[in-house]
Amino acid sequence: MKLYFVPGACSLAPHIAIREAGLDVTLDKVTFGAERKTASGKNFYDVSARGAVPVLELDNGEVLTENAALLQYIAAQAPSKGLAPTDHGMEHWRLLETLNFIATEVHKSFSPLFRNPPADQREGMIKQIQNRFELLQQKLGDKPYLMGERFSVADAYAFVMLNWARNFQIDIAAYPKLDAYFKRVIARPGVQQALTEEGLPTA
Repeated sequence: MKLYFVPGACSLAPHIAIREAGLDVTLDKVTFGAERKTASGKNFYDVSARGAVPVLELDNGEVLTENAALLQYIAAQAPSKGLAPTDHGMEHWRLLETLNFIATEVHKSFSPLFRNPPADQREGMIKQIQNRFELLQQKLGDKPYLMGERFSVADAYAFVMLNWARNFQIDIAAYPKLDAYFKRVIARPGVQQALTEEGLPTA
C-alpha cells in the first residue's frame, strides 16, 4: 500500500491507523502549491482527481479516498488489532456514527479556518468548533477511548482534530476529559511513530 499524505493534515489519521495496525506502507508526501507534486515525482492529480489527501493506493492499483472509508479499510486488514468491530453488531454502527460525526461535524468545522478568515468571522467559527468538542467530550465520557476500553480508528481521527485545535490556539484544557484523552493518545507508540515520520511535535 502507499499512503499519500501532507504532514499534519487529516491524512495523519490513516497514517496513525496503519502504524497501530502494524501494516506495511510506503509513504509519499504531497506538496500543495500551484501544482501538486508528490515526493516520488508524480502529479498528484493523476493519482486522485480531487487532489486532496488522504489517498490510499492499494497493491492492485485501486485508489481509496475519504477518511471514514480509509480508516475502516485499514482496520479490516488487521482484525486482530481490534481497531474496529469485526461483526455488524451495534458496536459497528456506533463506530460508523462516531466516524461520521468527526468527519461531518468536527472536521468540516475546521475547514474555514484554513482559509485565514477575518477575526470577526473567526470567532464564530471557533465557537462552533468548541460546541463540537463539547459533544465529543460527552461521547467520550469516562471511557479511555471513544469506543470503550480499546483504541479504535475513531480515536486516530479524533486525535488529529484535537491536534489541529492546538495549531489554531483553541485551548482543549477547557475540556478536561478531552485534554486527558489527547495526552493518552499521543503517548501511544503508533501515534508517536506517525508523528515522527511526518516531522510533527510528539508532545
